[in-house]
Amino acid sequence: MAEPERVAVTEITESGARDWTYGALKDASDRLASVFAAAGVARGDRVAVLLAQSAAVPIVHFAAMKLGAVALPLFTLFGEDALLYRLSDSGAAAVVTDGESLPKLLKIAPQLADLKLVLCTDQGPDARHIWAEIATHPPLAAMAKTSAEDPAVMIYTSGTTGPPKGVLHAHRFLFGHLPSMELTHEGFPQPGDKGWTPADWAWIGGLMDMAMPCLYYGVPLVAHRMRKFEAAAAYALIADHAIRNLFMPPTALKLLRGAAVPDGVSIRSISSGGESLGAAMLAWGQQAFGAPINELYGQTECNLCITQAAGFMAVNPETMGQALPGFDVAVMDDHGTPCPPGVMGEICIRKGAASMFLRYWNLPEKTAEKFRGDWLRTGDLGCMDAQGYFTFASRDDDVITSAGYRIGPSEIENCLMGDPDVVMAAAVGIPDPVRTEIIRAFVVLRNGASKDGAEKRLIERVKQRISPHVAPRDVVFVETLPMTATGKVMRRELRA
Repeated sequence: MAEPERVAVTEITESGARDWTYGALKDASDRLASVFAAAGVARGDRVAVLLAQSAAVPIVHFAAMKLGAVALPLFTLFGEDALLYRLSDSGAAAVVTDGESLPKLLKIAPQLADLKLVLCTDQGPDARHIWAEIATHPPLAAMAKTSAEDPAVMIYTSGTTGPPKGVLHAHRFLFGHLPSMELTHEGFPQPGDKGWTPADWAWIGGLMDMAMPCLYYGVPLVAHRMRKFEAAAAYALIADHAIRNLFMPPTALKLLRGAAVPDGVSIRSISSGGESLGAAMLAWGQQAFGAPINELYGQTECNLCITQAAGFMAVNPETMGQALPGFDVAVMDDHGTPCPPGVMGEICIRKGAASMFLRYWNLPEKTAEKFRGDWLRTGDLGCMDAQGYFTFASRDDDVITSAGYRIGPSEIENCLMGDPDVVMAAAVGIPDPVRTEIIRAFVVLRNGASKDGAEKRLIERVKQRISPHVAPRDVVFVETLPMTATGKVMRRELRA
């Protein structure tokens, strides 16, 4: 290790901030690997990480990988049923959690036949204390020999299109994310860089779009759990800890837009992914921070394959950007033939990309369905122009069919988001006996905004800025939109 005293993680809790060096992370993960091994955890076993943002998260990941085991990140927001499904389906051999999540884990533990070990970051009578175990076990004598193709991480899909599937990734997984990090964060790393994301590190976005790449590049990483994202608290954290590099999910950015940027906030780079932002949000980011918001695209099965990068390419704010080095991306029709420029089809990625998954866990038929020949099928619809810029339309199952038109919701939502009173928006198809479906918009207004005349104004906005045929028939004003744990709008719930 070149610089064991270099700060790797700054962990911020209610009791204050603590710096973890690379040497401390190595020693703790070496010892934790010994704890796992003594409990019978072996090569290929799954080790669940049921923790909020903290230094313990990379320690558990590294300890599992040093044994050749597979790290399994899980959201602390999961209830008993969601945990039982994922822990049972994966056959997890060990779980590391905290005192808050321990009770729900203990309730389902008798149903987990493969579970050998439960460790808790908080002291108590119901589980072994991870820090005490680390203190009393020697470092692992020798790490398992693993190759780039050996399994390393398994992340479950969010389940927006069916039961969640375990997506198994290899050790090369990390390297597939580095081209995007270097481009979307404008020549990352630079002296003085420090990274943070409010996204949970159980999500591929939080874990691989910021946390693990920061550790790889030697950029200090801030770990802080926000139970509920609040713009004022986020701005204070950014200012107090001189954070310069952000991965911000669209929902968080939309909330930030509703608050003034305070003094002391100095952002160098921002990336965002998960939902389309639209030109209005991108323009706001540049004006508010003096730094571009670079959108990125990917999915759990093959992350960060398309991006915007203002410092390296001309940005077309109506698109997702271009394919990154190391990724061959195309738009295909239903027969697997590349679509002409501007024609909508399915976004597909050729096998060979470093961030592409190995397979779905115990679902060979689903793995086979995910591919057509050498191409991974994302299930996302979009088009590519003659310059290689990709425009996202929708998930295949989110497409609205109205009067013979196939309409993606993203363009409508982005247009609505351009209204200064709109905080969030979602467009869905509602069954209609004449048109098959009509478009309904669900809108969250900013605090204090009046609903008087808002519906008519927003419908007219879409008519004028996009087209009358995609304008919502009506607008429903709501306090919140249903979201997955990763911050994606659950349009199927709105349709219901």
